[in-house]
Amino acid sequence: MTTPTPLRIAVLSFAHTHALSYVHALKEMPGVELIAADPDGATAPDDAPRGAALATELGVAYVDSYDEAFAWSPDAVVIAAENSRHRALVERAAAAGVHVLCEKPLATSVEDAIAMREACERAGVILMVAYPVRFAPSVRDAIAELRSGRLGKILGVTGINNGKLPQDRAWFTDPELAGGGALVDHVVHCADLLDELLGERARSVRAVSNSILHAQRELEVETGGLVTIQYPSGVIATIDCSWSWPMSSATWGGLTLQVVAERGTVTVSPFAKGVAGHDAQGETWSPVGADLDALLLDEFIRALREGRQPQPDAGVGIRTVEIAKAAQASASRGGEAVALD
Repeated sequence: MTTPTPLRIAVLSFAHTHALSYVHALKEMPGVELIAADPDGATAPDDAPRGAALATELGVAYVDSYDEAFAWSPDAVVIAAENSRHRALVERAAAAGVHVLCEKPLATSVEDAIAMREACERAGVILMVAYPVRFAPSVRDAIAELRSGRLGKILGVTGINNGKLPQDRAWFTDPELAGGGALVDHVVHCADLLDELLGERARSVRAVSNSILHAQRELEVETGGLVTIQYPSGVIATIDCSWSWPMSSATWGGLTLQVVAERGTVTVSPFAKGVAGHDAQGETWSPVGADLDALLLDEFIRALREGRQPQPDAGVGIRTVEIAKAAQASASRGGEAVALD
């Protein structure tokens, strides 16, 4: 068996909870040397485990600063920082000639997302966006079925990405660090699947939002929203992106995509399978099936070793940020349609 080419990977920040599963998956991959840095953890607006303490718990080598992480000369970085910090870290990686897997959304503005792509293109490094749901076998099978033409032309899509309020990581509800609330957090996964399925850029977006859910917390961001997207082909897609699951729920939430075509419908719910039960604390839920974060990372690592651009790329990241920002603009104008130039 051929020994894989050694790769040095640095995980930058534990801000996003996916960072934990990224570390677990990378530790299992042959030929990967791994370190982590989380210097912003000390000033996080919550008490969730961060920094050196979390690194010890995860069993990963730790350095105290991003300077030390880049001094280690990584081949690639996995950026799981707060949304507003993505651009600076991506541009720093590009300047160092380091490949990048960046957590979603790519940025908190379209301008930042474009600048990040340009920086990586100039440097000749890979920029991949972390959209793991598209790697779910059920999603890939559904897209292949729809592309086969057997069901005819796609007419419309209903997307649902609901979940709990992410209160354990308070930056998700900080308008500066996150760039928004539910319209930012939960629209982009469905928007990515629509991008892959339809292969066209959205034409216009309408959205409504409110903060009725979790109103007692007096948050500065929206906690519920409904987005309608029109595409040049005539397809109309809706996305329910609300933080509507109760905090007592045994799981974070779920994503479902229903596609209506001329001769049938296809519904895919990649997180629906699991084993339900109860313990002393109440209801339990153990998901079954593929580890989507591991599949995402496998594609990233393979692309590094093969010298190719993996998907989803920065173009996808930009288009999904466009939809999220247009949704925010529309909601602020009472649901007025916002055209994407």
